[in-house]
Parts: sequence; structure tokens; C-alpha cells
Amino acid sequence: MTDSSPAASSASPSSAAMRRDAPFLRACRREPASVTPIWLMRQAGRYMPEYRAVRNKVGFLELCKRPELACQVTVEAAEILGVDAAILFADILLILEPLGFDLEFAKGEGPVIHNPIRCPEDLQRVRPLSDHQPLDYVTKAVKLIRDTLPPRLPLIGFAGAPFTLACYAIEGGGSRNFETAKSFMRTHPEAWRTLLDRLADATAIYLNAQVAAGADALQLFDSWVGSLSPSDYVESVQPAMRRLFASLDATVPRIHFGTDTAMLLTHQRDAGGEVIGLDHRVPLDWGWERLGDQVAVQGNLDPTCLFAPIPEIRRQADRILAEAGGRPGHIFNLGHGILPGTPVDHVKALVDYVHERTSR
Repeated sequence: MTDSSPAASSASPSSAAMRRDAPFLRACRREPASVTPIWLMRQAGRYMPEYRAVRNKVGFLELCKRPELACQVTVEAAEILGVDAAILFADILLILEPLGFDLEFAKGEGPVIHNPIRCPEDLQRVRPLSDHQPLDYVTKAVKLIRDTLPPRLPLIGFAGAPFTLACYAIEGGGSRNFETAKSFMRTHPEAWRTLLDRLADATAIYLNAQVAAGADALQLFDSWVGSLSPSDYVESVQPAMRRLFASLDATVPRIHFGTDTAMLLTHQRDAGGEVIGLDHRVPLDWGWERLGDQVAVQGNLDPTCLFAPIPEIRRQADRILAEAGGRPGHIFNLGHGILPGTPVDHVKALVDYVHERTSR
């Protein structure tokens, strides 16, 4: 098996020590920081001309699989925006390919799984991931990004959470109501648990390899988990999440993010993660009160606010900062990813304003 221990990281101990006091990592540890750190989900995306210039030459999957291009768009976005952390450019569904799923990013349709799971017998073709080698293009990108970024700027690695991955694998793509996946979950509970455990184990290998390659923090995206009731989450998802977090390298902060999760927050906290991401539907102070002081929080400006005039963006940022109350452990972010068409100067204005208002 390929070595994926932290000692194998391409980042030198001295540069890692430099980043330990970076505002983003201090906030993850709920320590006072010189400024409220800010980074944004989907920092590198279609709203940015530099990203579109790359995408005009290559398809999305090719961009993900070419480390030098993934490095380019990751680093460009962080430098242009002046954020406090870079996030690896990749996609949550990449891990499904080595597990045996036929993945395509169809133009105008989004991701498509051509051989979805529809019955328990289909699990026989879901291969376990024994090491990260089939995804080495991602770890190569992490190493290249870490070597290219300024030494003091942290890098976030990420993956999709088992529930969201399972929904894609069963639905065969996006869904409004997840009826196929939820029906499978309730009709075949043993097969469902087997699938989620297999996804959790594969994701742990994948994320630990990202840490070994130089990632300073990890984020788990559970984009669709808000479609579940609290009882369904606790019974059918939380065990796999606990299994996953127990297998992740605990030397780096782990961010646990979902959308529409107001009623799931405490269950997510109990599943694992030093930081809980809040989407824009949850008042930050209310969410933090429910979670308690033992975790940091990340969020949570509505991404559509970035289309508003800059004075309104500042007003909305002030509201969120007031809800955070200056407490250590707040990482400013959006409630979800930057939307296509967002004015780049508005994004920069938000980053600059958060730094200006919170400089200590």
C-alpha cells in the first residue's frame, strides 16, 4: 500500500509550523486570531474569467484529472480574492470511478452515473478502495498546489460525504426528492449500511492521502443530507459518518458541512468534526447556540447577496459578524458555493471588508 502517513507530506515541517498560526487554522481550533478568516466555497468557478479561460480549452473531468491545471485554478482563485485558505479544485464524485461507477459530466446535464445501484445485488460490483492510487492525480494536485501557494496560506482538501455520494450512486445523477435513494435506504437497510460503510472507508483513505500530500484541513460536503429527517439521519447516516471521522487523520481540522441542516446540527456535531458549516438558511448565532462552544462554525452569507450592491454586501456581512459576536472559532464563508455570474469585484469586496472589520 502506498504510504499515506502525515510524514509523507510534501510540505516541510517548517512551512507547516508557519501555517499553524494562520488565522484560518487558529479559528478551526477555536483560538483567537488576528482577523476573522474568510474563504469561499467554489472559489475557483465559472464566475471567474481566469477559470473560464481554462475551461474553454478542456472539459471539466479533464481539468480535475490534470494536476497542473487543478493547481493553476486553485492558486489563481486564492491569489485573486486574497482569502485566508485555498481549497483544492476537484469534484466530490471523482471517488466513484475507482469504486466501479461509470461517471460522465454531460454538458448541460451535470454529472451522470450510467450504471447506478438499483438493487442489493448491484453492490457486488462496488469495489472497495484499497489505497489512493487510482486517485493519485488528486494527491499530485495537492502536492503541486502546496508547493505553489505561499508557505503561510493553508490548503483545504475535501470529499463528498457517504450519504450524498450514495444518492448520486443510486439516483444516477441529481434529484429533487431523492425518492430512489430513500426508497433503497428504507427497503434494503442492510445493503444501504454496506454501501455507506464502503463509501466511508474509501473516503477515509482518499482524505488521509490528501493530508499526506499537504492538505492542512479537510472538508466533508454532505450537500443533500438536509433532505433527511433527524430520525432517518441518526439511524441511517450517522453511524457511517462516525466511522468515517474515526478513520480520518485527527492532526488536521475536519469541517463537516451540509445544507438545509437546521434540524440536524447537533447530530452532525455528534458524528464528528471540529468545525460545523452552516448554510445561509440558519442564523449563525442560533446555529452556534445549538451546537455549543465545543466546535467552531463556518458560514454563512447567502451566495445571492454577492449580486447586490457592495454597500448591501457589507451590511449583510456586518449582520453575520454581529451574530458571531467576535467569539474565537468563526470562519466567514458563504452558505453554499459562489454562483456563476457573480461579479468578481463583489467577491473581492466581501473578502476585503471582512478583513477590514475584524482586524485585531
